[in-house]
Amino acid sequence: MSRGVFITLEGGEGAGKSTHLRLLAEGLRARGLDVVTTREPGGSPGAEQIRALLVSGEPDRWDKVTEALLLSAARRDHVTRLIEPALARGAWVLCDRFSDSTLAYQGFGHGADPAMIATLTAMATSGLVPDLTLILDLPVEAGLARAAGRGGDDRFERMGTAFHERLRHGFLTIAASEPGRCVVIDAVQPLDSVQAAIRAAVESRWP
Repeated sequence: MSRGVFITLEGGEGAGKSTHLRLLAEGLRARGLDVVTTREPGGSPGAEQIRALLVSGEPDRWDKVTEALLLSAARRDHVTRLIEPALARGAWVLCDRFSDSTLAYQGFGHGADPAMIATLTAMATSGLVPDLTLILDLPVEAGLARAAGRGGDDRFERMGTAFHERLRHGFLTIAASEPGRCVVIDAVQPLDSVQAAIRAAVESRWP
């Protein structure tokens, strides 16, 4: 049996990752594919418990290194218990955020040492890299307005405009540094147009 395909969706708050992951999964399942959808932080029982620590409380609850360590612990559990077994059986795994978010949030956003983040990522993933990363990009104010409209209370959404500007710059920098893996999608477009761009990016690699 051939190994599966690992696709991640990345971007700032309110970019629509969860919605577009669900729509992409529906389209792939309609083709008869085995599709697993998941998210970070979270995705496995242990990682979901760590997620609760990360997304709740005041914005300054954790410092940048603690956040990176918690995220890496959650990612290790997620990779070993869910992602790798699914890929091994030939499934397509679609993940809402992965290691690029740690570099963007804790690295570009909070100023954590990129070398430290790279080391933690290597330990957590054992070298697993997405086959394709779709970065949904939109202006910060538009994304935060969308996020506020959801009525949630994620501490990352309350970290201030300057933080989110650095975050957006981080994702675009990551995309520019790895054009073979990353595709930037204009998330300002109507939902149908965004989803069409996502499916075109997928189909260009796996017709």
